[in-house]
Amino acid sequence: MIKKKIYGNTLKEQLLASSKDRLYNFFLAGGTVRGVIMNGTRMINEMRANHELGILETLVLGRAYLGIGLISTNLKDNDRISLQIDCSGPIKGLFVEANAFAEVRGFLKRVPIPIDKPMENFDLSPFFGAGFLEVTRHLQDAKQPFIGNVILQYGNIAKDLANYYLTSEQIPTAFNLSIHFDREGNVTGAGGLFLQAMPDAGDEITAELENLISEFPSLGAVFSKGGNPKELIHEVFHKYIPKFLASKRAEFMCHCNKDRVRSLLTLLPIKEIKDILEKGPFPVELQCHHCNTPYLFSKADIQQIYGKRFPDN
Repeated sequence: MIKKKIYGNTLKEQLLASSKDRLYNFFLAGGTVRGVIMNGTRMINEMRANHELGILETLVLGRAYLGIGLISTNLKDNDRISLQIDCSGPIKGLFVEANAFAEVRGFLKRVPIPIDKPMENFDLSPFFGAGFLEVTRHLQDAKQPFIGNVILQYGNIAKDLANYYLTSEQIPTAFNLSIHFDREGNVTGAGGLFLQAMPDAGDEITAELENLISEFPSLGAVFSKGGNPKELIHEVFHKYIPKFLASKRAEFMCHCNKDRVRSLLTLLPIKEIKDILEKGPFPVELQCHHCNTPYLFSKADIQQIYGKRFPDN
């Protein structure tokens, strides 16, 4: 993976931004509610730069990045979790995934997203239309991935993820996903919040927390002003005595490289490889869908791939 733009103009700014992009796990109300809060400002900016996205596309894909990052916190070792949306609206769909290290990658199925008129607000439901949301867990010790899906109800990733957990897994859950732009359209803050009721959480606590999260301040705006995630949780949920556990870095990261892309080329039908070799044009450019990194292959590279398939030619 090659990051097209590292967030921050100096090394000091880059290190500071990197240190701020974190996931914080916590419990509320004596452990009856678990939560995660995330600052993902750098992650969203790097995602936007690599995928060359406008404001609308950054909102859609960025909220998905924040959502999948939040629900990746229970993963371990080589576990992965993915979120896929297929829909009839102009967006057409998206795919994002995260691993146990909160490394997030993914892409929109249509860029740019066509619009008929300027956006009046950040309500994205008209761009989704009808469709499905699917969550897939690839667990290291499981023989098969666990797949759950629901019909899109809201055209809002936060609400549709909450609906997935309630419908597919019968767990009351709430999400707050936020990206803040300045007047020039730059992302100045991005973050997310995830709350999930444990089996012994009472209905009263669950209802109260749903009200609190609906009134929760915009995390994008808070982080754009230098807000501290842990202080914010203590401030808003002080009644429920927050207890913080582990935290870890969150990052836009894809482990693609030229050798992996080359291996995909070798799987093409031999006729297609021969056609590329004869007609070009060179260099052949292939891009990783997940991070939009381009990989260039010269005629000599293609000749080598062809030669390995047919060493006598």
